[in-house]
Amino acid sequence: METFSSPKVTSFFLFSLFVSSIMAAASAGNFYQDFDLTWGDRRARILDGGKLLMLSLDMASGSGFQSKKEYLLGRIDIQLKLVPGNSAGTVTAYYLSSQGQAHDEIDFEFLGNLSGDPYILHTNVFTQGKGNREQQFYLCIFLVDNIPIREFANQESIGVPFPKSQPMRIYSSLWNADDWATRGGLVKIDWSKAPFTALYRNFSAAACVLSGRSSSCASNAVNPDINWQAQGLDAKSRRRLRWVQKYYMIYNYCNDIKRFPEGLPPECRRSRSL
Repeated sequence: METFSSPKVTSFFLFSLFVSSIMAAASAGNFYQDFDLTWGDRRARILDGGKLLMLSLDMASGSGFQSKKEYLLGRIDIQLKLVPGNSAGTVTAYYLSSQGQAHDEIDFEFLGNLSGDPYILHTNVFTQGKGNREQQFYLCIFLVDNIPIREFANQESIGVPFPKSQPMRIYSSLWNADDWATRGGLVKIDWSKAPFTALYRNFSAAACVLSGRSSSCASNAVNPDINWQAQGLDAKSRRRLRWVQKYYMIYNYCNDIKRFPEGLPPECRRSRSL
């Protein structure tokens, strides 16, 4: 198996980004057991006995998958290798979403770029069907493990809905978005480089899993010595968060006064880390 560097994405109602060797991660789930291939025909494939999942994109279609289970609160990790080289016009999306018009959703979208230029990581949070909470970051491959990039705090006390009650599935896809993804659509996909591929490995979940109308919290699924319900950002993590947002954030909806002429959203006035 090839060794390669990859971002490791963690969803804990806390956005974090990790970069590490794909071979360095510990135990993981099995993609046959945890996910369904939902579109793209054979462009989506599970390999290596369920240890690896590959999505591909060509001129005819992209591809995608979704989790078999629905999750409430918890910690979810997955490690992926983004499209290498000239990835302009492609988007590798990884997100959690519930169903319905008033859905909750937590988004990571990796916007491809020309060779030598960094990926842009586009994030968003939807609560009760309302999004418009975008933040974007340059994806720097020199970041070390366990550096958070975004936190969406629970501020229900001031009327901001929090995504805690609607079970969400995990979705991921690789698709053609060259009408907007790279430099506002000015740079198109170079189809001579197709097929484009993204690889996924080392999925793990320590979360409340929906079963019928009840949930069961598997809090020891990642590490039996750590209770995810007690995890949060300590002082060191908050310093790292501020460092990433200072040097790598390129857009923050909380700073876009022109977009919100009648006033910024209420959560923007209460949190330094948004």
